[in-house]
Amino acid sequence: KPPAYAEARPQAQNREELTVSFTLEDLQLDFRASYLASEAQIYTGLFEGLFSYHPLTMEPVPAVAESWKISDDRKTWTFTLRSDAHYWNGDPVKSEDFRAAWISLLEPSRDSPYSSLFDIIVGARDFRTGAVKTPANIGIECPNARTLIVKLNSPASFFPSMLCHHSFSPIHPSLLNIANWSVNPPVSNGPYRITSMTGGTMILDKNDRYWDAEAVKLKRIILVNPKDGDDAVEMWNTGKARWIADDMNLEALTDRSGIVVNPLFATHYYFIRSVKAPYNNKTVRRALALALPWEELRENYFLPATTLVYPIPGYPEIEGFSEPDLTEAKALLEKAGYAHGEGLPELVVRISASTESARIASLMAAAWKELGVTVKIDIAETGRYFDALRQGDYDVGFTTWIGDFADPYTFLQMWRADSNLNDARYNDAEYDTLMERSMTEEGAERWATLALAEKLLLDSGAVLPISYSPAVNIIDTNEIDGWYPNVLNLHPFKHLSYKAFRPLPGVVRAGAPAPAPFRFPG
Repeated sequence: KPPAYAEARPQAQNREELTVSFTLEDLQLDFRASYLASEAQIYTGLFEGLFSYHPLTMEPVPAVAESWKISDDRKTWTFTLRSDAHYWNGDPVKSEDFRAAWISLLEPSRDSPYSSLFDIIVGARDFRTGAVKTPANIGIECPNARTLIVKLNSPASFFPSMLCHHSFSPIHPSLLNIANWSVNPPVSNGPYRITSMTGGTMILDKNDRYWDAEAVKLKRIILVNPKDGDDAVEMWNTGKARWIADDMNLEALTDRSGIVVNPLFATHYYFIRSVKAPYNNKTVRRALALALPWEELRENYFLPATTLVYPIPGYPEIEGFSEPDLTEAKALLEKAGYAHGEGLPELVVRISASTESARIASLMAAAWKELGVTVKIDIAETGRYFDALRQGDYDVGFTTWIGDFADPYTFLQMWRADSNLNDARYNDAEYDTLMERSMTEEGAERWATLALAEKLLLDSGAVLPISYSPAVNIIDTNEIDGWYPNVLNLHPFKHLSYKAFRPLPGVVRAGAPAPAPFRFPG
C-alpha cells in the first residue's frame, strides 16, 4: 500500500508545472549586485555560464562552453561557445557578452559582492580595486563571437568549479547599463525566462530557445512568496506547493514525510569588525574570543562548529576555540593596554530580531562584562539585517555563509583585505600573503596553505564559529525527479520533473494495459 501521505496530500494536477514556496522579498535579479543563496537558486533557471552544477555532486558540467583547451603552462583557457546557445529573445550568446559582463561586474563603482572571485584572472584585481583605470589589460579576449580566451595569474584546476557560479554568467547587451532588472523581465539565456512578477508570485516559463531545451521537462515553475513559515507549510499540507525551499515552520506540518535534512557546506558564525581601534588589534579580539562560553553558545546546535570551513575530506584538521580561558583573556587585554577593560569603548553587537540571536548576544555580553567591557545589543529591523551588515556602525555581527563551490577558498577569499564580501573589514598582511601563495599551488599543498590562513583567522578572534548549518527542505523525492540533497543546497531548475508513475509490483493501474512480459535481449 502507498504511504498514508500519498492519500492525504492532493496529487499534482498539472505535471508540467511545479509550484515552489520561495522567499521573493527584496529579490535582486541583477546577479552583479547579489550575494544571497536564495537568489542563487533562482539564477539556476535564468542564467547560465560556461559551466553549470551537476544536480547531485555539484561538480562542473559543460554549459555554454562546448569545448575548451588549456595551454601547456595551464594558465590560458580557450573556450569555444555552443553555436546553438541563445537568449530567450533569439539573440545568440557571444563571447563578448561574457567579457562585457565580467568587466561590468568588476567596475569599482559597482562594488559587486563577488568581484574578488575574478582576481584569479590577469589584471582583474588591479581594475576592480582602482589601481588601474582601464580594463584593457584584463586577461579576457574575444577573437571571434564563439571564442573566449581567459588568462589566469597561475594554474587553477578548480577554475571550472568557480565558473559554475552565477557571477560568471553572460549579460545580454540590453541589460549592461540598466540599474533595475525587475522593471522588465531580463533577457536571459538559461532554461527558463521570467514571464510574470506580480503579487508575490514569479512565473518562470521554459525558454524554448535554450540550447538544451529538449532536456527541460517542466514547462512552468511558479514561485510563491509565503506570508510566513506557517503559510509556507500550509501550501505543502494542502498540496498547493510541491517544494518548500525557504521559510518554514516545521511544527505546523501535518504531513512530515517530505522533510529532507542534509549536510551543507555552510557555517553560521559571528565576527568582530577590525575596521577601527581597539578591535583592529588581534590581541584584543583574541581576548574577547577566549572569554566566551563556547559550549553554551553552541549547545542548541546539532552540528557545533569550531572552524570556519566545514570539514571536507582531504582538508587539514585545525583547532579553533572550544572552551573559555578567562585568565588568559584578562592577561591579553592588559598586554594590549586595556587592563580590566579600562579605556575600551562600548562594544555594539548587531543581531536580527530572533530568540536565538538574542540568546547568543546575551551570553556574549555577560562574558565580556567579566572583562570590564560594556556591551550594547542592537537589533536590526526585521528583513533588513543583511543590509544592516553593510553599514559600519557596529562591532560584532553574524551571518551564515554557504560555499559557492566545494572548496575552502570560497570561505577564505572573503576575508582578504580588499574583498567586497569582507564585512568584518579583516586586514592582515600575513593572511593575504598566504591567500596569494595558495593561488600558485595545487592539490594538497594548496589546501595546506589555506588551512594555515584559516588558523591565523581563527586565532586572531576575527571569526567566532557557532555551527555548521544543515540544509532543510520539504519535498517529496518520490514525486519530483532531478532534486537531490547536496552540499550547496542548489537544485538547478533545469533538471526538475515529475517522476513517471510506477505501480507496486503485481499492481496494474486501472485503465492501463497490462505490461508485456519481460524478456532478456536475444
